[in-house]
Amino acid sequence: MSRSHSGETALLAHHHVGSWRATVSGACASLVGIGLARFSYTPLLPAIIGAHWFAPSAAAYLGAANLAGYLAGALLGRPLAAKISTPALLRGLMLLATAAFFACAVPLSLDWFFFWRLLSGVVGGALMVLAAPAVLPHVVPARRGVASGAIFAGVGLGIAASGTLVPMLLREGLTQTWCGLGVVSLILTGIAWAGWPASSPAPQPGSPKQQPLSHPTLRLRALYAEYALNAVCLVPHMLFLVDFVARGLGQGLDSGARYWVLFGLAAIIGPVLSGHLADRAGFGRALRLAFFVQACAVLLPALDTGIAGLIISSLVIGAFTPGIVPLALGRIHELLPHDASAQKTAWSAATTGFAMLQAAGAYGMTFILTASGGDYRQLFVIGAIACGLSLGIDFVVGVTAARRRMA
Repeated sequence: MSRSHSGETALLAHHHVGSWRATVSGACASLVGIGLARFSYTPLLPAIIGAHWFAPSAAAYLGAANLAGYLAGALLGRPLAAKISTPALLRGLMLLATAAFFACAVPLSLDWFFFWRLLSGVVGGALMVLAAPAVLPHVVPARRGVASGAIFAGVGLGIAASGTLVPMLLREGLTQTWCGLGVVSLILTGIAWAGWPASSPAPQPGSPKQQPLSHPTLRLRALYAEYALNAVCLVPHMLFLVDFVARGLGQGLDSGARYWVLFGLAAIIGPVLSGHLADRAGFGRALRLAFFVQACAVLLPALDTGIAGLIISSLVIGAFTPGIVPLALGRIHELLPHDASAQKTAWSAATTGFAMLQAAGAYGMTFILTASGGDYRQLFVIGAIACGLSLGIDFVVGVTAARRRMA
C-alpha cells in the first residue's frame, strides 16, 4: 500500500515537472512569435523611417505584412501539423522567427524586408494555433487555466519589451537592435527546445472527469463570433492609445508612452490572472465577466474621465489583450472535453476569426479616424459596442441552450 502510494506520488511529481517545462516552452513560443515578432515593430517604425531604410508609407506597409502573415499562419498551422510532428514543427517555427530577426537587420530591398516580415507573421499565427494545444492536454484540468495564462503571458512580455528593451537596443543602432532581438529569440528557442511534450499525452492520474456540455456546435459558433468581436474591442488601445493621448489630448509623446508602459505591464499578468479566475469560476463565466469589464473599460477614454479613467482603461485592456486568449481556448476545452483533435480544429477556427476581425478592425478604424478628422473617441465607442455584442451573443445562446435542455 505504502509502495503503491509512493509510486503514485512520484508519477504525479514527474508529470507536474513535465507539464511546467512544457508550459515554459509555450510561453517562450508566444513571446517569440507574437510578443517580439509583432509588437517590437511598433517602436522600431520611427527608427526605420528616421534611418531612411524605407519611406513612411512603405514602412507602414511592412507593418501590415506581419498582420497578413499572422492570418495565413493561423490557417496553415493545422495542415502543417498533419504532415510534421508537432514538437519538430514548433522548434522549426521558432528558428524561422529567429532567422527573420537577423534577416531584417540587413535592409537589402523592400521585397526582402516584406518577405521576412510576412514570414514572421506566418510563424506567429502558426505558433498561436499550435503551441498551447500541444501543451495543455499534458496539464491536469484543474490547472489548465493558470497554465494557459502562463503560456500567453509571453505576449504581454513582448508588449512590455516593446517599450523597454527595444528603446535600449536602439541606442546602439537599428541593425544592432534587430540582431539583439534575434539573439533573444535564439536564447528563448533554446530554452523551449527540450520542453515540448510528445504528441500524445500520457494518462493523467486523478484527473476529474468533465461532462460534455449540451449543444456544443451552437455554443462553438457563438464563441467564434464573440472572440472575433473581442478582437475589434482591443484595436483602439493596441493601435491608437499612444496617439490619442499624445495628439488627441495634446499631452505629448512622453505622456502617451507612460500609458503604453501601463498597458504592457498589465499585459504580463493579465493572462495569469484570467486563467486563475477561470480555474475557480469556470471558463464560461470568466468569459462573460471579461466581456462586460472590457466593454466598460474601453469606453472610458470616450467619456472624458481624466487621468484616472485613462489609467484604469489602459490597465484593464492591457490585461485582456493577451488575457482573453486563455479564456477562449479554455472555453473550447470545456465545450469539447474529450476530443483533442476537435479542440485543435476549433482553436484554429477561433484564431482565424480573431485575426480576420482584428485586421478588418484596424483598417476600418484607421479609415474612420481619417474620415472624421481625428475623432478618436468614436473608435473607443465602437470597441465598447463590439464587446457588448459579444456579451449579448453569449447571453442569448446560453438562454437558447437552456430552453433546449428543458424541451
